[in-house]
Amino acid sequence: MHRELADVWRDVDADAETRVAIIRGEGKGFSAGGDLGMVEDMTRDFDVRARVWREARDLVYNVINCSKPVVSAMHGPAVGAGLVAGLLADISIATKTARIIDGHTRLGVAAGDHAAIVWPLLCGMAKSKYYLLLCDPVSGEEAERIGLVSLAVNDDELLPKAFEIANRLATGSQSAIRWTKYSLNNWLRMAGPSFDTSLALEFLGFSGPDVQEGVKSLREKRAPKFDPKCPF
Repeated sequence: MHRELADVWRDVDADAETRVAIIRGEGKGFSAGGDLGMVEDMTRDFDVRARVWREARDLVYNVINCSKPVVSAMHGPAVGAGLVAGLLADISIATKTARIIDGHTRLGVAAGDHAAIVWPLLCGMAKSKYYLLLCDPVSGEEAERIGLVSLAVNDDELLPKAFEIANRLATGSQSAIRWTKYSLNNWLRMAGPSFDTSLALEFLGFSGPDVQEGVKSLREKRAPKFDPKCPF
């Protein structure tokens, strides 16, 4: 599914019948985050680590480079690779009670994924550092207040609002909308080197000791006890 989430945006881009895409989650949440079994495989196997690194890179750049507008509808927990697409969407909508969490440093790795490329542009450096360094959850209501998402709505308004916005995008001037998206996303493309560095450092962390403790503490549902000493 991690690979599919990266590749689907190429399909959306290539489909002549598609004008807009909506990404949402089924059930109690938008996205639950990475499978701990996969994370453990990444810590042990270089080939797995290299494959997932490429998927994580492709996910970010494929959403950015998709010519069609993307609308996200987030509810409940929004974590992991799903959150990447949710926040990189052109119009991001969250329920007021949604819980947006970038949990990388809690796991013991750098905040790679999408964080360095888009959080500072959306909500500024001060808020980005606060939430990314501490892994504090951001409610949908607070996310709207700080500019992390486009809109925050009540739970029962989420899908109707997402489809309303998608329909407006689908019936607007397609060339004007797509070229506006392309132009604005050059801000994200300029931040590409920051993203590439963050992703490389995240995956370097998967070969280190802190992630072992991070995974163990998550399985045992307790606070992690990281070694206070740093090798550099």
